[in-house]
Amino acid sequence: MEDRGLRRQIGVIGAGSCPRDVYELAREVGREIARRGHILICGGLGGVMEAACKGAKEMGGTTVGILPGAQRETANPWVDIAIATDMGHARNVIIVHSSDGLIAVSGGPGTLSEIAIALKVGKPVVALKSWSLEGKVPQASSPQEAVRMLLEAMG
Repeated sequence: MEDRGLRRQIGVIGAGSCPRDVYELAREVGREIARRGHILICGGLGGVMEAACKGAKEMGGTTVGILPGAQRETANPWVDIAIATDMGHARNVIIVHSSDGLIAVSGGPGTLSEIAIALKVGKPVVALKSWSLEGKVPQASSPQEAVRMLLEAMG
């Protein structure tokens, strides 16, 4: 991507519901993204997406939610910019293309589909307790390491 002074947009992907420990990991990922001055992009709903947005907002960051439905009001309370797509899972393509790189936090099949799309279009992905693929999707051991590894991969 040509540097025109645009802030980096980092996608955080993961399930719409998650256990408390995963929620806290995602929240810390969001905090770290905002701490470094980047914009957080996600699917805009609950679980990992909500936690990451909440963390980013705690640090004064900007959050964007690419929603699967037609109603912006379905976004979690920590989304600054809600984009209603009415596209269901197809919105995953928009999340990937709008992100300069992605961090997968835990997650299920939807997360795996976003990882696959990212790899297909050449976007870097770092996993945190999520799907990893040797040589393609490295596994981070902490939220801070995940953000650092992703920024290094983005160049």
